[in-house]
Amino acid sequence: MEFKYDVIVIGAGHAGCEAAAAAANLGSKTCLITMDMNKIGQMSCNPAVGGIAKGQIVREIDALGGYMGLVTDKTAIQFRILNRSKGPAMWSPRAQCDRGKFIWAWREILENIPNLHIWQDTVNGILVENGEVTGVKTVWGVTFHAKCVVLTAGTFLNGLMHVGRTMLPGGRMAEPASYELTESIAQHGITYGRMKTGTPVRIDGRSVHYDCMEIQDGEADFHKFSFMNTGTRHLKQLPCWTCFTNEETHQILREGLPESPLFNGQIKSIGPRYCPSIETKIVTFPDKEQHQLFLEPEGETTRELYLNGFSSSLPMEIQIAALKKIPAFRDLVIYRPGYAIEYDYFDPTQLKHTLETKKIKNLFFAGQVNGTTGYEEAAGQGIIAGINAHINCHGGEPFTLGRDEAYIGVLIDDLVTKGVDEPYRMFTSRAEYRILLRMDDADMRLTEKSWKLGLAQNDRYELLRKKREAIESLVQFTRNYSMKPALINSTLESLGTTPLRQGCKLIDLINRPQITIENMSEHVSALKRELDKITERKEEIIEAAEILIKYEGYIGRERIIADKLARLESIKIKGKFDYNSIQSLSTEARQKLVKIDPETIAQASRIPGVSPSDINVLLVLSGR
Repeated sequence: MEFKYDVIVIGAGHAGCEAAAAAANLGSKTCLITMDMNKIGQMSCNPAVGGIAKGQIVREIDALGGYMGLVTDKTAIQFRILNRSKGPAMWSPRAQCDRGKFIWAWREILENIPNLHIWQDTVNGILVENGEVTGVKTVWGVTFHAKCVVLTAGTFLNGLMHVGRTMLPGGRMAEPASYELTESIAQHGITYGRMKTGTPVRIDGRSVHYDCMEIQDGEADFHKFSFMNTGTRHLKQLPCWTCFTNEETHQILREGLPESPLFNGQIKSIGPRYCPSIETKIVTFPDKEQHQLFLEPEGETTRELYLNGFSSSLPMEIQIAALKKIPAFRDLVIYRPGYAIEYDYFDPTQLKHTLETKKIKNLFFAGQVNGTTGYEEAAGQGIIAGINAHINCHGGEPFTLGRDEAYIGVLIDDLVTKGVDEPYRMFTSRAEYRILLRMDDADMRLTEKSWKLGLAQNDRYELLRKKREAIESLVQFTRNYSMKPALINSTLESLGTTPLRQGCKLIDLINRPQITIENMSEHVSALKRELDKITERKEEIIEAAEILIKYEGYIGRERIIADKLARLESIKIKGKFDYNSIQSLSTEARQKLVKIDPETIAQASRIPGVSPSDINVLLVLSGR
């Protein structure tokens, strides 16, 4: 049997869902192929979306017209903003979700997108003619012809799970691995390697002594992930809990290390440095007396709980014995043990910024197959791959995002320029323009781009237009409104800030740390009247306006730096030089430039091993 599509997406995880939805919504006839239609958008590890820098990525996906933020808001059972004690560049939204409802919310969306068909099957090979992908074949003997293929197979490629010395093939617990597909791709010259990740035990909540833990409630203010008008929380809001390991726990873990696949040579691949297993923690930090654990609900009604911070591949009896030394888990009952999983990934330096492979035309990779870790990183790659797959089918300019435009841009540039030597996780520290990439302004940065592309719809663009006008009007009001000392000094003193000696504009007062638009509106009737004009999304607009006022200098300076560096982005060098013949370049620079073949001088400057003097050589040769 044979079928024909514009775009085939392999795998219905977070990258695959966004890729398929984007391609189909742009007008490509798309087929999403998944092993199990009941696991679409499955949260393979913790039942949460967002976190530091990751939350910004989700808001960017939403601003582009993707669905992760909408699905998260619909299925959230707890919402928080992390890093509130820091500046707005560091604020990051995070939500606990109902794992089961998350899957069905995604499936409902996908099943109702025109141009999108879902097929349950396993892809075991790609079809290539003259260096261009032409389709895929499946284990059921079906052939799918397509103009573009997007691979988002997650941890399934030759997946191997470990619990102690027990090894079982699989892409996730109780799900089969995918075989032959890696080899089908590698035979065309694309190189691959092995990585490892892990997950902790799942606990029966009826066995937990919650009185021995500290409760961690969520927040109930206006914040959410999507910029769309999705209303209030849909599900019952639940707490998380925290506790700590202890020396007794550590002693049992230490005694079990000879049985750990991570330390007995059974696992040879590289795991995520920033999300280590509990056995790695006690070895790396031998003097640390305790490690914090977070107990997270898996859903609105289930008793199943996720123990964040206790990822492990030790034998299950050691995992249980160690946890029972923690007072809250002294009567522990688990649903299943933690395990590690090894899987294939492809070196992302073999990709363009569009996520199309350099060696096989119209073949795209997104998600963990590119060496990343995390739902959000995967989904961000997925929407870019889906957009560009559609463009390759129907024409148009490649769609990419710069490092000063989005965390998604930072993520993809890091992958294709620097590659990975461990599973890549996004952090705010990876972005040099953090103040430009805030969670509050993702729609301002990206929605118009997506609207012009045809992905973001008119209702989303109209919301952006109204929000922008309201913010600009409010900021302009504060610039023009004059404050008189006699009318405001008593208020300023009550707020703990210095009284005025002479008049000033309202914006000058709002720049003070103790002053906000909200507390000024209680004492300045003209400002209150101005705020009363805002009939929709008032809190969001006030927050955005206040950030622009208080951080105007920082934002302006960072924008000047970004604009200066943009000059190097405009100098195209791909295909212009035979790097091996340029003896004035260092040996390492020649090797790296040949391997990466950068598009621009700016990308070349970010390649590890390419020095400023090497860049100067390229600038001279470019006539700059």
